[in-house]
Amino acid sequence: MNHAKSYKPKDSAGILAKGFIRNPLTIVLGVFLLAIGYLALMVMPREENPQMVVSGSTVIVALPGASAAEIEKAIVRPLERKLKEVKGVEHIYGMAMDNVGVVNAAFFIGEEKEGSNLKVYDKIMQNSDIFPKGAMNPIIKPLDIDVDIPVVSVAFFSNNKEMSKTILYDKVKEIQHHINGLDNVAVTELKGGYKHQFNIEVDLNKLSGYNLSLGQIVESVQSLSYSVPAVKNRTKENQIVMVGVKNALEDEKDIGNIIVAEYMGSPIYLNQIAKVEASHDIQNFKSLSISVRDEDGKFSPLQEQVTLTVSKLQGTNAVVIANAVKSELETYKENLAKNGINYVITRNDGERANEAVNELVFHLILSIVIIAILLAFVLGWRESLIVTFTVPAILAITLFVAYLTGQTINRITLFAFLLSLGLLVDAAIIVIENIHRHYHSIESQHESVDDLMIKATDEIGPPTNIATLAIIMTMVPMAFVGQMMGQFMKPIPANVPVALIASLFVAYIFTPYLAVRMLKKPDHTKGGH
Repeated sequence: MNHAKSYKPKDSAGILAKGFIRNPLTIVLGVFLLAIGYLALMVMPREENPQMVVSGSTVIVALPGASAAEIEKAIVRPLERKLKEVKGVEHIYGMAMDNVGVVNAAFFIGEEKEGSNLKVYDKIMQNSDIFPKGAMNPIIKPLDIDVDIPVVSVAFFSNNKEMSKTILYDKVKEIQHHINGLDNVAVTELKGGYKHQFNIEVDLNKLSGYNLSLGQIVESVQSLSYSVPAVKNRTKENQIVMVGVKNALEDEKDIGNIIVAEYMGSPIYLNQIAKVEASHDIQNFKSLSISVRDEDGKFSPLQEQVTLTVSKLQGTNAVVIANAVKSELETYKENLAKNGINYVITRNDGERANEAVNELVFHLILSIVIIAILLAFVLGWRESLIVTFTVPAILAITLFVAYLTGQTINRITLFAFLLSLGLLVDAAIIVIENIHRHYHSIESQHESVDDLMIKATDEIGPPTNIATLAIIMTMVPMAFVGQMMGQFMKPIPANVPVALIASLFVAYIFTPYLAVRMLKKPDHTKGGH
């Protein structure tokens, strides 16, 4: 043992090898690394695309009665000038229409979302005096790409052709309310379908016959389209009397009985000049259709559908949210079927993200097996097993660091792991190859096993460190790429260097430790040396 301590390592590689080669805690460290890696893999949020910080704001200012030219001059241009003063704004797009002006401010990609929106709000509020008299209070709507992109889409359709068009919308609206209450669900939207509406189809001939205008009819209907507030009074005994009046419009008959004008001393009712019916919003031209494939592979005729989209909060697990939505829908399946309503999940990012992660794990295992087989032929099966262990240990460290830094598992993160897979075994292979060379060298015959391991690891330390550093430096410039591409590719410079640094530590700590216990030193004395 004294001879084993005679070699003094000169590099960090040899120092690490010497410190852990006989340390009983080395195996505990190995198990711990694998455990935290597995835990990170299970706990990390999974999503299909990486999170990108895209900030912007839309400012809407209404000026009733103004033309588009007036809106541009009085609202849009002053707004554009003020928003250009906000730091971080990259583009400004103004749009003038009759009665309203809209200005969109897009910030540079990567600008902090909350701070950017706050700067826009402050600038507008401080300069609210630039708007002309009669302009309504500005509406400031922030852009949020994380909650604007759905992770789950569900198409609802009815097989009952006699079903009212509004019933399908009402049923889905009820389900939307419950799904919106699920954990980490940000926004739910309904697209397609028809809402309840009273339709008044005016006969223009009768309208001119009674010498009326459409404006009179609109005013008459609007005057009774809200609940009349309660009437409050006091009696002689100082008691309060409250008279509640029901909503003036209960059905189409109530609307038909509205008095719109007086002609020759007689009232003119709405039903005399117009057809009134309770129906759906006939002015809605946005409809969606779906064709479903049956068990025989044939597609059904196109059916009108209502699509429910579900978006998640930033940094949450798309898999968990998608499964929660599916479970919630299952509770309504039987009730919907009774009403002749079916649904199809047309988009499930959670399922795709989960499949991608499982696919990665499968390919990693496959890669480890291929590496083990190749090394078994070149160096020996014992050496191949040692290198094979280092791969999951390195990936475990990388996954855990990614989890601590708030990353998610997505297609680019997976690409970073696959990219680093071919690089991270280099250090372990170099160490085990040098150990193998020393083991089979006649000059090393009289050295102790520990001394030989430390020496072999220490020798390759400087060149391996420099080579790894050179690869890391090629990844660093990617971290400074701006705009959308920089945000999208961010996981690569964030994870590949971590994996490479981890590969050095794992190679210097665990390769000598396992080699001492697994490799057999050949006896060269039989050869006459």
